[in-house]
Amino acid sequence: MLADQLDYVIGVDPHRDRHAVAVVEVRTGVAVFEASVAADSGGYAEAVRLADQHAPGRRAFAVEGTGSFGAGLSRFLTENGEQVFEVSQLRRERRSGGKTDALDAVRAARSALAQKRPATPRSAGEREALRALIAAREGAVTARTAALCQLRDLLVTTPEPLRSELRPLTRARLLSRLCAARPDRRQDPELRGTQLALKALARRVQQLTTEQRELGSEIERLTRKLAPQLLDQPGIGPLLAAQVLLAWSHQGRIASEAAFARLAGTAPIPASSGQTIRYRLDRSGDRRLNRTLHQIIVTRHRTHRPTIDYINRRIQEGKGRREATRCLKR
Repeated sequence: MLADQLDYVIGVDPHRDRHAVAVVEVRTGVAVFEASVAADSGGYAEAVRLADQHAPGRRAFAVEGTGSFGAGLSRFLTENGEQVFEVSQLRRERRSGGKTDALDAVRAARSALAQKRPATPRSAGEREALRALIAAREGAVTARTAALCQLRDLLVTTPEPLRSELRPLTRARLLSRLCAARPDRRQDPELRGTQLALKALARRVQQLTTEQRELGSEIERLTRKLAPQLLDQPGIGPLLAAQVLLAWSHQGRIASEAAFARLAGTAPIPASSGQTIRYRLDRSGDRRLNRTLHQIIVTRHRTHRPTIDYINRRIQEGKGRREATRCLKR
């Protein structure tokens, strides 16, 4: 257990402006010191100074939310040689034992102590750049889809004869036509206003399409640099490989293949009763990673002969299609 390797654990409950810090003695489990530091470089240095003063010897920081408000502190501690563990949100404990920032910091430390191998924060650098690029691209895709839906809905109520002129066009020709339109030449105010709105939506779609492609190219470049072997696998493109990289993060973060399956939500969950022995799908874990595996399977099920044969064999053995898919994900 982690408690056999440390003398102190410093729990941190991070927020936007300030971080609550609590030092817990491993031997007794008692909080020996509590404080609050600013969420900036000076506050991070103050947290290390307080740790030197109140937690001498073997120690580690247990930070809740290392991917959000605790990201800066985690990065600072790692760069200064401190041992940092990632703590998941402690909602259930908050309901039963009250809620303050200091209490949450103590709970973060005790939560890390209760684990055999606490998770380490995801790596920064190129992996963090990849995460930012994927987030930006997903935003562009969502906005583009919304603009296309608005454009489609607006075309339904567009007055004649403009509606009849635009309906037969393909999407590419429609966008090109609308972007080159001159709404100011329309005399009818309804036609002028509608065409102006259509032109604005068409320009938005084209701009977001360009943005989506630029971000996708950079994502592919980084993915090929970090894990080219993933792209050699059938059914895995740059975006899916990037999502796997984000979940895996770095060498040593995932202890075993079984741990990665648990993270992906593909570990077999027993759901047996009586003489029926079966396993169900896991609903926990990283749902983005689980969705990525599902997309890979959907692609392979169409084009990859070993995948097709595997699913058919599992179904012939008496498993349902969902169970066969779970086995294939694992």
